[in-house]
Amino acid sequence: MSSISGTAAPIRLGTRRSALAQAQSGHVATALEKIAGRPVELVPIVSEGDTNRASLSEIGGMGVFATRLREALLRGECDLLVHSLKDLPTRQPDDLVIAATPPRADARDVAVTREGVPLHELPAGSTIGTGSPRRIAQVRIRSPRSRAVDIRGNVDSRLGRVLSGELDAVILAAAGLSRLDGDPLRGLHSEPLGLSEWPTAPGQGALAVEIAADAPEELRATLARLDDLDTRIAVTAERATLEGLDAGCQAPMAVHATVEGGNLRVRAVVYAPADEWRIGLDVTEPLPGGYIHQNGSGNGAGAADGADPISAARDIGSSLARRLLERGAADLLPRDHSR
Repeated sequence: MSSISGTAAPIRLGTRRSALAQAQSGHVATALEKIAGRPVELVPIVSEGDTNRASLSEIGGMGVFATRLREALLRGECDLLVHSLKDLPTRQPDDLVIAATPPRADARDVAVTREGVPLHELPAGSTIGTGSPRRIAQVRIRSPRSRAVDIRGNVDSRLGRVLSGELDAVILAAAGLSRLDGDPLRGLHSEPLGLSEWPTAPGQGALAVEIAADAPEELRATLARLDDLDTRIAVTAERATLEGLDAGCQAPMAVHATVEGGNLRVRAVVYAPADEWRIGLDVTEPLPGGYIHQNGSGNGAGAADGADPISAARDIGSSLARRLLERGAADLLPRDHSR
């Protein structure tokens, strides 16, 4: 186990080597330095998802970006990890803990084109790049005359294929674009896709700060100050829905949750893999005791009797998954037993 004792030693933050991963880790590092009063050092780590250029659906998207990082953490090569939460398996290993979920960024997808033509108005035969089965299904509904093209690569390479004319559009996460320095679009046009009609992957826009289960209490307490409880409640419900469906992160499904006053609203959709059929539910449930998020600090107030909004969010997500399965979602989803 690594230690952060000693005032001069930097806190070592493990991250994937991609520009986006290092940019989002850099944001966490800056916030952590202010809280801890200590330097934070980025430790780049190569994951299988960074080196294997096969489709994510072929190499197993669930955990492909996280496994190597987690091994490095447990070997003591770093003190904590920063992940895109949507890349993490829903089953948390016993020897690892998600110590913080900072405030969520924009959870939407964006369609990026050369001319700014809305996705639904692209001409027949237009090519839209995405490696996500969920996005492919959504493209089929939103732009039925277009053709989805399975692509991999970092944000810059994907945008380059639109700039070159090889593709007419790509679908990207808004949060990823916002976290990159400079002007990643380089004159291209982005169309935000509203969550009501285009819900996104469980955890999209959120980060997970992960540590070893036996990490020093000093590190745990420091990272707790990065946590945003509204974000944690929302992503807990989303991930519980995914887990309850027994489907991996490459399944054609979407779920997005929000805390609205004392309630949790969750919208989930499961898409058919080959046509425009889909099964969806939109539920709003009260959080225990009229939960209130105080001052945006992550210090939520639950019921006076100690009711836990995180457990409630997990139950709501699990219940939603059961209702989707009862409506036939199981027939649309590949099974995933690797989680």
